[in-house]
Formats: sequence, C-alpha cells, structure tokens
Amino acid sequence: MVKNHHHHLQYQKQEKVYHAACNGELYSRPFIESFEETPMLVAVLTYMGYGILTIFGYLRDFMREWKIEKCHIAREREEQKDFVPLYQDFENFYTRNLYMRIRDSWNRPICSVPGAKFDLVERSSNDYNWTFEYTGRVVKDVINLGSYNYLGFAENTGSCATAAGEVTVKFGVGVAGTRQEMGNLDRHEKLEKLVASFLRVESAMAFGMGFATNSMNIPALAGKGCLILSDELNHASLVLGARLSGSTIRVFKHNNMQSLEKLLRDAIVHGQPRTHRPWKKILILVEGIYSMEGSIIRLPEVIALKKKYKAYLYLDEAHSIGALGPGGRGVVEYFGLDPRDVDIMMGTFTKSFGAAGGYIGGRKDLIDYLRTHSHSAVYASSMSAPVVEQIITSMKCIMGEDGTTIGRSRIQRLAENTVYFRRRLREMGFIIYGNNDSPVVPMMLYMPAKIGAFGREMLKRNIGVVVVGFPATPIIESRARFCISAAHSKEMLDRALDVISEVGDLLQLKYSRHKVLPSLDRPFDETTYEENEE
Repeated sequence: MVKNHHHHLQYQKQEKVYHAACNGELYSRPFIESFEETPMLVAVLTYMGYGILTIFGYLRDFMREWKIEKCHIAREREEQKDFVPLYQDFENFYTRNLYMRIRDSWNRPICSVPGAKFDLVERSSNDYNWTFEYTGRVVKDVINLGSYNYLGFAENTGSCATAAGEVTVKFGVGVAGTRQEMGNLDRHEKLEKLVASFLRVESAMAFGMGFATNSMNIPALAGKGCLILSDELNHASLVLGARLSGSTIRVFKHNNMQSLEKLLRDAIVHGQPRTHRPWKKILILVEGIYSMEGSIIRLPEVIALKKKYKAYLYLDEAHSIGALGPGGRGVVEYFGLDPRDVDIMMGTFTKSFGAAGGYIGGRKDLIDYLRTHSHSAVYASSMSAPVVEQIITSMKCIMGEDGTTIGRSRIQRLAENTVYFRRRLREMGFIIYGNNDSPVVPMMLYMPAKIGAFGREMLKRNIGVVVVGFPATPIIESRARFCISAAHSKEMLDRALDVISEVGDLLQLKYSRHKVLPSLDRPFDETTYEENEE
C-alpha cells in the first residue's frame, strides 16, 4: 500500500548511484525519506473497523427513518426536503455516521496566541457532537504541536508585534480598495522589493490570501491548449487553480520522477488529443513540503526534467519557505539550486512569518504580466497594512537585516528540533512518514477509533495535536500530524514525547517493525546546516 523509500542508511549509496546514472550528481546532501509499509494485520483490522462502522451507520439510518433512533438532528428538517442535497450520498453518510462520532477532535476554539503554548476553550456536547456548548472553563498552557508556527513568529510581544501596532495606528486595519485603484500603499511596494530580495529573484508580487494566490494566478498562466502536470498529493488550491484554468490536467505519482518523465515524454510525442498539435505550454505543479506526507519535493530531478523537455515549473513553497535552508529561503536553497531555474516561485506568509497572504516571485516580465491579468490582483482588496508590516519585520529578522542573529538562531533551532523529534518518535516504534528534515511530522494511526481517542487522550495530558482522517487522507491512512516550531524548547518536546509514548502504549500505536536503536552519542543540538554542508 505504501512505498518504502531508502529507509536505512545503507541504501544511501545505491540512491546516489541511481541519481548519477539518471541525471548526474544532483544531490549535495543526504536525501532520506521513509514511508514504512502498513502492517498487514493493521490494514485488515482498519478495513474491518470501517466495515463495522458502515454497517452500524446503515442500521442507525434505518432506525432514524422509523423514528426509533433518539437523536433526530441527523435527519433533514421538513422545510429542507425540497432543496437539492448539499452532499453526495457517501459524503452525507460519512458525515452523519463516522465523522460526527469524533467531531470534537477538530475546530477547537483557542483564546490566546497560537505560540509554543496556548489556552483552549473547553466545550461539551449533549447531542452526539452535532452542537457544542462552552463550559466556561479554559484549559491553560496546552503545548501546541498543531500550528504552522515554524519560526515562532506567532507572538504578541517583540519587534514584529510592536511594528504592526504602530502601523495600525498610522494606516488603520484596511485599505478598502484593490491595488490597481486606491489600495496601493508604499508598504506594499516595500514588501514586494523585500520578498524579491529574500527569494533572490528579479521581482515579486504579494496577495492578500494564500489560497487565492494559487487558485487565481494559475488560470492567468495557463489556459486552453496548455497541459498541467500535477503531483497527485498537491494542495486543494493548486488543484482548484488548475481546474479553473481550463487546461488539460494529468496527474503523476507523488514525487515519482519516472511517472513525471513518462507524462512529459508522452505529451511531447503525442501532443494535444485528437489534433495532435504541440501543447502551447506545459506547466509542472509541485510543492516544497507536502503538508500531509512530510515529504520534500525532489527538486533537482524536477528541474532536470523541466530543462530536458522545455516545460515550465510552478513551485508552491507554502510550508517550506522559512522552514528549510540555512537562510530560511526554502527548498531551492535547501538543495543549493539557482532560483532562476524555477519559473514561478509561490509561497505564503501564513506559516513561517506569522501573518497572512501569499506571494509569487520570478522574472520581471512574468510579474508585470500578473499585475494586469491576475484576478487576485485586479479584483481582491489589497493586504492590510499591519499584516504587511508583520511580514516585513519578520522577514528582515530572518535575513539578519534587523541587526540581530535572532532569525538565524530560529532557523537553526527549527532544524535541530525537527531532527530530534523525528528520531525520538522512530526510536519509540511509531511509523513516521516523510523526510528527515521536514518539520511536518505525520504519525500513522490507521484505525478510525484511534483518531478521536488519540486527540482526546493527548488533550487530557495538556498536549494539543491535529489528527487527520478521510477525506484529507486516504480512508485507511489516518494519522496525527505534528508541526515542529523553533519556539519549542527541548523540555517541551521531551514532555510531549513522553506523553506521545504513554498514549501510544495505551492505544497500541507503535506499529513499526523496524527497530531503531536510541542514539546515545548524539547530543540534542548536533545536527545543524553548517555540519551537513561540511
């Protein structure tokens, strides 16, 4: 079911030989990703669990129809019966009978800054999770392992918060206009120059919403007669943008260069369907870090294929910008590549920068084209000035232009925390997906009953985690997803790891059959970018 990519160190030499044979020596650093196979017994029990839930779901629907079931909230009200159903049959069934059982594990309201710790509003339900009531109690100091706060800039004190507060007093919170009309501030111009400098590209443009950066700009870049090659695990915003463009879309297997090359070769050999004319444009869509798998794109190989077949590359760095590379410049810097080899560099400010919005960087003529043709640029309101200032201040901190080494130390701390946390989880016997350097850490749960149980048991012990199930993942690949931050101290991580181990024993989540011996000779902060480069 799940592939296993060079899990052990002894396979590294074979992997490097493979790269050298195909595309030359492309990797200057070890590239280790693991996707351990699902144990057969676990897979069978998971299918059985969903089967039992489905049978009982149909039974409950039958009882609702005959008004035997006590909870009638799942049934449509009389006044709704003439409307078209909002959900398809299975989605509606899944929501009623499976999702509602564990709905309390999601959308939990917080009442503090989502930093390394946060305060959670307690709630309860008297109707099987269909509605919630607040108890009035606040759960204090919950360790936060769920926010995309990679560099710890989600804080209400410090230079970023001070600068944003000052700009709020001067400019207000909204511009109430588009960039092309009356909504263009000098702060927007300053931000875009800074982003271009940070990415080391000719020009950049900022947008007020990260999702819309993809969904509204891809249609401006591709259209009828163009071909989009999309990774099968791309984010919904990339998928929506590709569909809105009207281009032909073909999907390649996740991070599989053989699959991508086959599609590229077929596209050039056969051309467009029926007419067999050459494609006007071939655009490859990939992400830097995949937020559900914790994997890093094989960018050196993608660029080699892009150059070989004369295609264009669109790189979404939502989760990798700020979180990878010795200077926080993302996956391009992580692999030591030239930014000019990536045609469209996209990313968001919502993760590493503690703000909102997104950007696109690249050649000046590309950005000038988007300023006049992108729907997001023409119709959307411009970014709020305090949000812009938060991005400017945090980006200058990362670049070291604020006169301190805080940004550099945060990047270093994130890299150390990531390697330490992943290694400890593997030593405990959990199945962990993804790349060793990815701060997104998926831990496999598999069984439906364990999704809600893990989230609840962790919260009982004051650890806030995100659990993920269908439709965000394949139906039998439910998981918990930890997001590591530079704001986490070693004490916090050790406390969280002890609790994860305790709950893992309680719920029998230590599925791994690959025994990893604890590393006694490596201190917490040894793995650094400098040492890897040396």
